[in-house]
Amino acid sequence: MGTYLYYYTGTGNSLWVARQLADKLQDAELVSLNAGKPGPLKIDSERIGIVFPVHMWGLPQRVIDFVRSFPADESRYYFALAVNAGQVAGTLLQLKKIMKARGITLAAGFDIVTPSNYIPWGGAATVEEQKRLFWQAEEKVGRIAQIVHRKEAAPIEKGPLWQNIILSSLLYRLSFPQVPKMDKKFWVDEKCNGCAICEKICPAKNIVMTAGKPAWQRRCEQCLACIQWCPQEAVQYGKKTPSYARYHHPEIKLADMLSGAPKA
Repeated sequence: MGTYLYYYTGTGNSLWVARQLADKLQDAELVSLNAGKPGPLKIDSERIGIVFPVHMWGLPQRVIDFVRSFPADESRYYFALAVNAGQVAGTLLQLKKIMKARGITLAAGFDIVTPSNYIPWGGAATVEEQKRLFWQAEEKVGRIAQIVHRKEAAPIEKGPLWQNIILSSLLYRLSFPQVPKMDKKFWVDEKCNGCAICEKICPAKNIVMTAGKPAWQRRCEQCLACIQWCPQEAVQYGKKTPSYARYHHPEIKLADMLSGAPKA
């Protein structure tokens, strides 16, 4: 196998990006991180890539834990794609630092912009805006595929200095320890029919059905899969989401997400 692509996804953006890249490389195998640790790192490959969403202007805890399990290795080509809604900030610099501590060089790190899925800050973008971002992302992934295929070193992409300092350093460090408890704002309205999709799709196994309704367990990762994939749009977050349009990538199906979800 030429390339292993490890991906973590909540609403399908990162899975879509990983699929786009795999199609263009033609020698890649996708491995989901949603189900937890995927076992020992598969190193019978020339290239190892990670595709993940930016959380709080930095790395999701799941990605941090995964990278910290890597054995020291300078023999392969490592690269990453950070999927975000427009502010990658210093996320890939953070990844580079963690990998360096493991004795690994991040040869290339790319910023991929897709539609925002962070519904606490607003609903889905218009279909026209989504299509524009998908087209731009696909064009960039095509260029990335050529770099990765040739195993070229490339600059680690980052935001402006103020974002790297204020967002990825200051705000990330302050807010990230609070993420597991941020699920206290989730609730369900009268449309909930107890289908348990939220429980099944949660990568952190943070939702338990109690008396036919979901209960969050304070180990949230803020991937928002539960709210964005609810078929009834019954899962809410705070006071404003009942009026917000939901979003998940239109080319990613629920079955795709459940196939990579943790098993009970």
